[in-house]
Order: sequence, then C-alpha cells, then structure tokens
Amino acid sequence: MKVDLNKLTKRFLLGEAKSRPSVRAYVESVVGILEQFIPKSQRESRQLSVARQHLNEIKKLNRKLEERISLLEEQVKVLEEGVK
Repeated sequence: MKVDLNKLTKRFLLGEAKSRPSVRAYVESVVGILEQFIPKSQRESRQLSVARQHLNEIKKLNRKLEERISLLEEQVKVLEEGVK
C-alpha cells in the first residue's frame, strides 16, 4: 500500500488551519503579553497584579470545565452504548 505523503501533509496543514485555538491558548497568550508589559506607576503595577490573579482564576475554572466536559462526554458514550 502506497502512502501519498504530499496529500497527507496537505490534509494535516489544512485541517490545522481550520481549528480554532483553545481557551487555554488564548489565556497563555494574554499571560505572555502581560509578562512583557512594564508598569510605569504603582497603579499600573496593581492593575497588572489583579489581571494576573484573574487570569489564574480563569485557568482554574477552565481546567474544571474541561474536566467536567470530559466526564459528561464519557457519560454520554455510556448512555449511547446502553441504547444500542
């Protein structure tokens, strides 16, 4: 059996371009941007600190949601198998 690597690569790249970044990727991007930001006053420093705390909370909540989604998906599979 011959494998067409060009076709396989093209499908992979096209499929990758269609997928949207996850929430985790967006949060990490914002964290990276905030790390590069240099506060010029105490007020900006406090705002950065609060923003970082909020992002940490978003990460925790997102992780919990992802775990809950995977649990629910497993339950749906079990229910679908029971129906068949």
